[in-house]
Order: sequence, then structure tokens, then C-alpha cells
Amino acid sequence: MATFQYIAKDAAGNETRGQIEAGDRNSAIAAVRAQGLLPTALGEVKSAPAAPPPQKGSKAKKQKAPAPAKKSGGLNKDIKINIKTPEWMRGKVKTKVLTQFTRQLATLVNAGLPLMRGIEVLKRQMKDPQMVDALTGIADNIASGGTFSESLTQYPKIFDKLYVNMVKAGEAGGVLEVVLGRLAEFAEKSEKIKNKVKGAMIYPIVVLFAAVGITGFLLVAVIPKFKQVFNDMLGGAALPPITEAVMQASEFVQHNGLVIVAIIVAFIVIKKIVGKTEAGAYFYDVCSLKAPVTGTLVQRTAVSRVTRTLGTLLASGVPILQSLVIVRDTTGNRVVSKALQDVHDAVKEGEGMTQPLAQCSVFPPMVVSMVEVGEETGALADMLTRIANTYDDEVDNAVAGMTAAIEPALIIVLALVVGTIVIAMFLPMIKIISSVSGAGA
Repeated sequence: MATFQYIAKDAAGNETRGQIEAGDRNSAIAAVRAQGLLPTALGEVKSAPAAPPPQKGSKAKKQKAPAPAKKSGGLNKDIKINIKTPEWMRGKVKTKVLTQFTRQLATLVNAGLPLMRGIEVLKRQMKDPQMVDALTGIADNIASGGTFSESLTQYPKIFDKLYVNMVKAGEAGGVLEVVLGRLAEFAEKSEKIKNKVKGAMIYPIVVLFAAVGITGFLLVAVIPKFKQVFNDMLGGAALPPITEAVMQASEFVQHNGLVIVAIIVAFIVIKKIVGKTEAGAYFYDVCSLKAPVTGTLVQRTAVSRVTRTLGTLLASGVPILQSLVIVRDTTGNRVVSKALQDVHDAVKEGEGMTQPLAQCSVFPPMVVSMVEVGEETGALADMLTRIANTYDDEVDNAVAGMTAAIEPALIIVLALVVGTIVIAMFLPMIKIISSVSGAGA
């Protein structure tokens, strides 16, 4: 039998330390779990070998007393000085990397592996240097007696408030592996929706840039040559109105190209400056929800994100007021944040969520009704998850509809622009051909 030293959490989330005797590591983990504890660190305590007895017939030599042996094990570590990278110098970890880490850690913990051991295993196979640095610091902090959630707060650029609070709730309830699985599922579905929206916008953006590039090339390089030909062949005769308009546009672009670029840059800078103000950012968020083509998509995406985040937090045991604050701070839209703040204030006063949600135009009546049913039946977390699943399908449909509408619209616009330029150039050519034909007759 071997002696193992452990750090574990009880059902109330309190940390406890102790020793247990078992045949091997897995038996020790099972014995700790049998006590109703969740082990977060476990290591074998090894005793130093006894000194050999002095041989008979040999002269006894005076020896220094041996230094006390150091215990070795998973919990006994040498003191190391870690020079951590400053927070402002740390890069951003990709969502895919964080999601993969969360899913793998959930699997390892669920299989009975101690948290410290799971982190060490994942750190060895991690390729992202920022994540390796974070896992090293987290492991050191846990070994020093800190909790997993407390260690995560040292890396806010990697683990946001949603992640930290869900882990904290999982530690308190002794269901860390369940919470980690929910976090991974939440991140996977959120990333899936984000990728669908980005994918739907790639084609329109490419077509738009192509239209601008082709139009600019025609106005700068092609039309001036036609203008010289028309002046030589027509001898200063009047050109058709559409041709005159295109010629004037070409001259404006040639002589004021820098002015156009400066206007575009100034517009972008002013937009960003205004967007950093509270009133300006709120105005932009309102416009994004009311936009003719993309407004429906933005609204459905916001509803899906809010309901899934709130449902995941409530299902993980996070109190509703704290959950509402987390969702409010992570929603990314100030109109929705204001609505959630109203919901928070109402719940704090002992009221329900239904009335504040109904007053906000972001949440459709169906969502409000389902939330009301969830509150009455006590199954709010489950109802919110169902709403999120429904609106994930709505987002898919909105993306497909937006793509189907934008693609032909952009093609038509491109055809009109290029077609107008072509027609404007061919009308004088027809006049020139007619005059040459008449002179030859």
C-alpha cells in the first residue's frame, strides 16, 4: 500500500486536504471520490530510504547527519521563479484552440483524471505558446493551493467572465466535468454560427470589390483613350448626355483620386471615433438591428447568443442575477445590454423577466412567451436552450435568404455599372460609323 496526499473540493466548494492509503493512483482517486469529494490534485508521498547499518569490523567514522529527505509527489514541488509575460504583451488565443482545450479537459476529468494531471497532459501537447504560458501559470497556482477558477482570472484575454463564472459554479457544485462539457458545446455552437455569417458575407464582399476595381480601371485607364478618339473623329461635336456624364466622372476620378481616398479614410476614422462614444455606439447598434437586409440576421443572432449564454449559465448553477450581468457584459450589442439591465433590475426587485423583455423590440413575442412559461414551470434554463436551438435554425435560414438576395443584387449592380459605361462609349462610335458611311456614299 502507498500513501497519497490529495487536495479536493467538497459539495459546498470548500477545499480540503488529506492523505489516503491505496494500492495505486486510480484506487486513491476512487477512494477520495467515495468520500464525496472531487480531487483536484493528488500525488504519492514517498519516504526516503533508510541508511545502511555500519559493517562489523570497520572503524566507525564520524559522519554528518544526513539532511532530512524531501518528500516527493504530485503536491510537493520545488519553488520556482516564474517571469510571466505582461498582460498587454499577450496575444489572443483562437476560439478553436480554447474550445478544443475545454473539450479535452472535460473528457479527462470525466474519466477520473485529477485536474492537475489533466492540465499537465494538455499542456504537453499544446502548440499555441500563449496557451502553454497560461496553462503553466494555472498549474503553478493550483499547486500553491489556489482554485481553478481563481487561476483562470489571471488570464482575462483567454478566459472571459462567462468561462470563469461557469467553472466557479462547477467547482462549487462538484460537477466541473459537466460544466466544462457545456462550455465546449456553447463555444462550438457560437463559433459555428459566426462562421456561417462570415461565410455568407465572403461572396458579396468579393463581388463588391470586383465591381469597384473594374469601374475604377475603366474610368482611369480606358475612358480617357476613348475621349481622345472622340475628339479627333467628331471634331468637338456634342456627345450624347450619358457619354458626357461618364466622361465627367472619369475626369473627376483622375484629378481627385487622392481626395476620394482621403474622404473614405476620414469617414472610417470618424465612424470609429463616434463608435467609441456611448451615444454613437448605441446609435450604430440600433442601426444594425434596423438595417433592411442584415437587420433580421443581427437580431436573430443576438437572441440566439443571449438565450444560449443565459441558459448555459443557469444550467451550470450560476445565480440568475450574476448570470444576467455576465450576459449583459458579453452580448456585444448595447440595445440588448440595456434590455438585460432592465431585466436584471426587475429580477432584483422580485419581479419576473417577461415584462422587461416584452418592452424591448429585440426579443420577439414568441421568445417572451417561452421565457414566461419557463419561469412559471421552473424550467427556465431548459426553455432558454430550446429558444437558442430554434434561433440557430432561424439564423441558418436568414443567412441562406440573405445570400440568395445579395448575390443577384450585386451582379445586377455590377452589370448596370459596366453596361452603362459600355453603352456610353458605343453611342459616339455608332455616330462616327454612320458619318463615315455617309461620307463614303
